[in-house]
Amino acid sequence: MRHKWVVFKLCCKIGIPWRGFLHDLSKFSPEEFWESVKYFDGHKSPIIVCKSINGYSKAWLHHKGRNKHHPEYWTDLALKEQAIIMPYKYAAEMVCDKMAAGIVYEGKNWTPSTEINYYMKEREKELINPQIDKFMLEVFTQVEEIGLDKTFTKENIKNIYNKYCIRMEKLDENKIQKVG
Repeated sequence: MRHKWVVFKLCCKIGIPWRGFLHDLSKFSPEEFWESVKYFDGHKSPIIVCKSINGYSKAWLHHKGRNKHHPEYWTDLALKEQAIIMPYKYAAEMVCDKMAAGIVYEGKNWTPSTEINYYMKEREKELINPQIDKFMLEVFTQVEEIGLDKTFTKENIKNIYNKYCIRMEKLDENKIQKVG
């Protein structure tokens, strides 16, 4: 619940309070809740603990298919471009989620460099759209360089997203203009 609270506060800072309120509600489903209770240790995500013990997590499989702020929701191995650009509200929620995870799990050891250091190690393992990757890199780099409060503003997060992510509706508008 502490993680969910920090995500909510960060989402409020960047102007998407409703996404923060709805964040991870699937964790209260039986599929996710009971596994999380079993593997909770207070220092790591129960999903990570479960995966390290069992090699997979039923809670994670359930969770990533229902929560659009996870890049895995936006992947389809059957497509040419396997990782799709996430819409803004989900990409913004995602950076709040990742930042909150570092803050909560690192506790007193959290620094402005925590998330960029973690992401640099983990990004090679994830299938993520290159534009979303650049968005996340800049957000986490800014936190390291100018701090959380200056980075996590509605205007700044939106500007970073728009700098790197060609939004799907813009692509659709361009197709219509070229055809017409």
